[in-house]
Amino acid sequence: MKIAYLVNQYPKTSHSFIRREILAVEATDVPVSRYSIRSIRAEVVDEADQQEANQTRYILDAGAGGLLINTVRVAVTRPVQFLRAVRLTWRIGRRSDRGLLLNFAYLAEACVLLRWLEDSQITHLHTHFGTNSATVSMLCRVLGGPPYSITVHGPEEFDKPTAIALSEKINHAAFVVAVCSFGKSQLYRWCDYPQWAKIQIIRCGVDEMFLAHAYVPIPAEPRFVCVGRLSEQKGHLMLLEAAGQLAAEGRSFKLVLVGDGPLRGQIETLIQQANLEKHVEITGWATNAQVKQHILDAQVMVAPSFAEGLPVVIMESLALCRPVISTYIAGIPELVQPGKSGWLVPAGSVTELADAMRVALQTPIDQLEQMGQTGATLVAKNHNAVTEATKLIQLFQLHTL
Repeated sequence: MKIAYLVNQYPKTSHSFIRREILAVEATDVPVSRYSIRSIRAEVVDEADQQEANQTRYILDAGAGGLLINTVRVAVTRPVQFLRAVRLTWRIGRRSDRGLLLNFAYLAEACVLLRWLEDSQITHLHTHFGTNSATVSMLCRVLGGPPYSITVHGPEEFDKPTAIALSEKINHAAFVVAVCSFGKSQLYRWCDYPQWAKIQIIRCGVDEMFLAHAYVPIPAEPRFVCVGRLSEQKGHLMLLEAAGQLAAEGRSFKLVLVGDGPLRGQIETLIQQANLEKHVEITGWATNAQVKQHILDAQVMVAPSFAEGLPVVIMESLALCRPVISTYIAGIPELVQPGKSGWLVPAGSVTELADAMRVALQTPIDQLEQMGQTGATLVAKNHNAVTEATKLIQLFQLHTL
């Protein structure tokens, strides 16, 4: 059995859970080839990600000439399969928010991938995210490639299931993975009942550097940390509004935003307008080791997301015995237990987010530590990368050439 992984952009700083999964699969002596549609080498900062980048082949590196040559080769050598793939591309492209032309580009990418998979004798292809990389995997299968599977994380797949042809991808897939029960329920919505048996839950594993880390007491300094891409769905602007309320009350605290992204300019402007410079710090992108240290330096993690699947950073925080403030959305309530391992608030409510942060600041450290320990026990039980990779390998074995 030889497995390949396809991701739109790999390795990506915010997708370290994919790297952990691949390494956990390889640790069982199952060889894994890495493929990505486009390279983001310039953004890679973590040494482990740099090593992964060196092992990854990038489809778009083939260039326009390579895409054309491989498409013609497949059309000539596999005319029946190619015609089926063209028809499927036309059908999904007409409904796509990206248009027909881009979907036919995915078909060309599938032709390149098909040759690479054949050359490497790959017996199963696994894809993370149900968006364009899953389209390429599906078309590759229709062209005669190996069986494929998808891990669907959300929220993007659930925001526009028709536009990304999610139902078609489920129908053609050997199996589909959800990362939480909420995700499984959403996948049920977009496939017929006979397809439900394909949907399996395999949770994202937490890096051993978090699970096995020696216990570090919660510091006395009142500090929150928020780790994530600075984007609309993460709720940073609302978090700053809540922080502004606490600052206006004269409360002493620090809020550290770990990450970077398209909203950084707006966030920096809001910090200045609200006179929060003494309270809020933005670190930019951070390595896994740096993220871990930022979490350990904080009393509480805050993840005020508007849309999610199940954020890995919440698992990492709980694994390090830091309670979490987050929102009642997606799979988060499956992990954060109100009053036991953290606090949950309605997404979009600045008032209730500020209330939760205020309560956290007033909670004795020994109680915060107890909440963190409760969360760590749950994460160790449900989010072990080796255990989850073993479940995935069993599925690969059932669905291989």
